Amino acid sequence: MLDRIKEFFRESARPQHKGGHGFDDLQFAAAALMAEAALLDGGLGEDERRRMTELLRERFALSADDARSLVAEATVTMQDTQQLHPFVRAVTDGFDDSERVRLVEMLWEVIYVDGRVHDFEANLMRRIGGLINVTDLDIGSARRRVLARIGGADGAGAIRRPGETG
Repeated sequence: MLDRIKEFFRESARPQHKGGHGFDDLQFAAAALMAEAALLDGGLGEDERRRMTELLRERFALSADDARSLVAEATVTMQDTQQLHPFVRAVTDGFDDSERVRLVEMLWEVIYVDGRVHDFEANLMRRIGGLINVTDLDIGSARRRVLARIGGADGAGAIRRPGETG
């Protein structure tokens, strides 16, 4: 009896997603966290959607159609829920240390698509990093790598938080 109760809670803690595209829980969890990062600044723009699709295609070797479907499903799910923990748990259980750091880098890429970091997004990155056991040092290093790719040698000056000047 106790084993059945434990199994019930293990099942309910797994990421639940709608649709029948056959995405595994790890793919969906990564997409859901990316969607949450993209939605925090008020909505999911076309540039964010496109970047999420590219990142998921590369990371999971998905077709363009599958990646677009995954982004769409994850976005709908994250608009309907405030729950990060099932997705965080899937990532923590399914990714090794370097893969979790790469996911953090992917999240920064989605956040920086619009050229700025909102306070909610920065807060989310600290929360997710802690939840998936990525150190602050690794979060910062991942951020700097993304900034270097999109904004020059260190990215400084290209990206600003709302309200920042010069």
